[in-house]
Amino acid sequence: MHTIATLNKIAAVGLERFPDDYVISDNVNLAEGILVRSHDMLDMNFSENLLAIARAGAGVNNIPVARCADEGIVVFNTPGANANAVKELVLSGIFLAARNLPAALEWTKTLKNNVASEVEKGKAQFAGNEIRGKTLGIIGLGYIGVGVANTTEKLGMNVIGYDPFISVKAAHELSRKIPLVNALDEMLPKCDYISIHVPALESTKHMIGEKQFAMMKKETCFLNFSRDSLVDDDALLAAINSGIIKKYITDFPNDKLIGNNGIVCLPHLGASTDEAEELCAIMAADQLIEYLENGNIINSVNYPNCNMGPLEHSAAARRICILNRNIAGMLTRITGIFANMNVNISDMVNKSKGDYSYTVLDIDTDVNHDELRKQLQFDGIIAVRIL
Repeated sequence: MHTIATLNKIAAVGLERFPDDYVISDNVNLAEGILVRSHDMLDMNFSENLLAIARAGAGVNNIPVARCADEGIVVFNTPGANANAVKELVLSGIFLAARNLPAALEWTKTLKNNVASEVEKGKAQFAGNEIRGKTLGIIGLGYIGVGVANTTEKLGMNVIGYDPFISVKAAHELSRKIPLVNALDEMLPKCDYISIHVPALESTKHMIGEKQFAMMKKETCFLNFSRDSLVDDDALLAAINSGIIKKYITDFPNDKLIGNNGIVCLPHLGASTDEAEELCAIMAADQLIEYLENGNIINSVNYPNCNMGPLEHSAAARRICILNRNIAGMLTRITGIFANMNVNISDMVNKSKGDYSYTVLDIDTDVNHDELRKQLQFDGIIAVRIL
């Protein structure tokens, strides 16, 4: 019997993925796995029962990822599941900026008498521009960035990409017509529109600030549907006041941004579609099931991905899952313990990610579980599971 806790409303199609021997609960102290969307977990204390947290979405800045790694809690996310929803909203943002739609909509609401006549008199103040032929710079070419780049290129925009860490998969999916630059200063001065799509990390905090705004040409439209911390708000407001930024379209309102005529704030709608919520829920649930039942890690942000396939169920077969620090000599010491206990390892995978490693061993020899756990209690071992 496995217990899964939910901290936000999770789409029913995701919860339905769990087999009958799973219990869905709101008691996090009993849970082996937690499903979460936007709930703030940064100051939560986790019970010893907790093995994994699955974020039904891409960003994990609401989860204490590093602390979870130290406590042997694997954190999953669902990259790509909400990419189409965010991509479509970014496209909406481009058109909102290009055609002055927010201001036009608000003005239209004020009309009361002789509406048709007033429309003809007043519509000129909202005249905008077409996006065809304009240059769009994409900062970050993951699932969303590539989707925005390819779609806008088909709409007739001149697209430039920047991503020093672009994956092989993303590079393959990106249109060959879209050039890549090696530095932001090669791209920013050329763009009429700029859209940012990078994760919120300490290294990306305020990556768009006074220096970057100074490189942009007058009346640039800037879109941020990624994370609020990427942009220095004070530098942004100065850029709006100086005419560098014509429109800032963001999914992350705050006290500084609300009420500024040069800023269009949306209420964090990026992944808020029925389709995206369902895809995220399904992926997150499947990842928890795979880890709890087979020890396989898929799309973890703090431990390496590792797939040993389904666990063989037989009298002697067991799967030993070891979360440990990425220290030289660990694997040799682990396998030496099995050898000293006369336990045959039939299959094994060892993967590392930064400061952490994951070792999965299939054995076909009976072993005393308590003794094995005792032998594996040495410096550098974080957690041991015997499936």
